[in-house]
Amino acid sequence: MAHFIKHTALPFLITCLCAFLLASALHSIFVLKALTDINIEIGLTEALQMIGRDILGLLPTYGVIIAATLTLAFTFTRFVFLKQQKPASFTVLIYALAGMVGFFVMLSAMQPILNVTLIAGARSTAGFIAQCCAGVIAGIVFSSLKQRF
Repeated sequence: MAHFIKHTALPFLITCLCAFLLASALHSIFVLKALTDINIEIGLTEALQMIGRDILGLLPTYGVIIAATLTLAFTFTRFVFLKQQKPASFTVLIYALAGMVGFFVMLSAMQPILNVTLIAGARSTAGFIAQCCAGVIAGIVFSSLKQRF
């Protein structure tokens, strides 16, 4: 059990935190950009406060959704693509792709299930791609942490 906690659970929790913080910050940045595009002036202090409020506000929903998404994506990846030991570079690539696909599916599924695009920062193509990049980073972080722990 201690081996699982050290080599899987701890890296996964750190990964979920990193992925959520990045995805939440990207969401806020895209919303702030949209506001400035319609000539609403937002100072640096206001922008940072909004990012902080979004992080706290999104944690109980988006944070849990991201954790569930990464659980499914990484578990599937582990048992389908990484049955045997693979080179570290291949493992990083596969987990990065799993994170990206996980975020893509998660964001795509929100509209028909919830009838709303929950993450306003993902409504544009660039915002959607930025959120998927958070999934790529999550896969890289997870794979790297698993190799180091």
